[in-house]
Amino acid sequence: MPWKEASVIALRKEFVDLAKNGGNFSRLCARFGISRKTGYKWLERFEAAREEGLNDLSRRPEVSPNRITKQMEEAIIGIRVKNQSWGGRKIKRRLQNLGFADVPAASTISEVLKRNGFIDETESSKHRPFVRFERQYPNDLWQMDFKGHVACPEGRCHPLTILDDASRFSLALKACLNERRSTVQMSLVETFRRYGLPNQIITDNGPPWGNSGLSAYTKLTVWLMRLGILVSHSAPAHPQTLGKDERFHRTFKAELLGDFLPWRNEEAQRRFDSWRFSYNHHRPHEALGLEVPASCYQISNRSFPDSLPAIEYGSGDIVRKVQQNGIVHFHGREFKISKALSGQPIALRPQAQCDGIFDLYFVRQLVLTINFNDHD
Repeated sequence: MPWKEASVIALRKEFVDLAKNGGNFSRLCARFGISRKTGYKWLERFEAAREEGLNDLSRRPEVSPNRITKQMEEAIIGIRVKNQSWGGRKIKRRLQNLGFADVPAASTISEVLKRNGFIDETESSKHRPFVRFERQYPNDLWQMDFKGHVACPEGRCHPLTILDDASRFSLALKACLNERRSTVQMSLVETFRRYGLPNQIITDNGPPWGNSGLSAYTKLTVWLMRLGILVSHSAPAHPQTLGKDERFHRTFKAELLGDFLPWRNEEAQRRFDSWRFSYNHHRPHEALGLEVPASCYQISNRSFPDSLPAIEYGSGDIVRKVQQNGIVHFHGREFKISKALSGQPIALRPQAQCDGIFDLYFVRQLVLTINFNDHD
């Protein structure tokens, strides 16, 4: 899609940050709806004048004060006012990213915050680091969830969040008025068109991507699997499986969401977009060595197709059609799969090392393993 007037500077900055991470430049330009010539123009302007070069009108010079006491303190306080959950290390990195010289140590910045009443010693002592586990490469795994719901003038707002596991890059932050499949699918299509397809998506067990533990598959997850995306669900009552997205929710709630949104949906989405841009491009992340998520993310090489690809299985696969009740018949027995897969072809593959055991696949997804050695 071409540049949108309301978010043109944010789009240019995101394009530049992703372009600097490498990958296929032509594909990136196509995803952002611009020509290669335009893409190179914004890269050159950014190299010449950093973020100011992305603005059509502003010619304000970079500010890099040398000996600053009052000015630096004002800059620290200014960043903290805009980002109320940031501590000394994040603010230090943000000042460096903005081009300030002689940035003080994180401990000094923390003292400035304490002196000005921004840090509660009792509250800060509650936070402890924890061990994180993440995928090594961008787009290997995306985490997706709703951030509950919050009251708004139109009833309830249901923020939909999608986060890349490796880079912590926020791929989508949508102000949804419901949690319906059509709403989520529309948001996913927009996200896929911009960033491409992931290898895998993990969600919780609730609708629209789960059936509260009764079935692992819904019409939405079947659509995702048709796109060649693996789908997994967090263990019941274990939200830590979606820990990075849950942590994202905490930051989002602390810095913007709160307990009530005073804006109607269109304005809420504008504010969500602005906050998401700051999170991706400005906010240093502890788990990334205080790099920003945009510096660690690359778009996927797998583009979103105009139509669902045909389902193809190998010559050695035994193909069966799932019946309307979600049942598959094989060797005189029936196996309950999922009603969401009704009418779809599935493949049965015998395990090489185990006679009588078959793995049942839908596209790339292992759906079920059946053992004919078991007796009823």
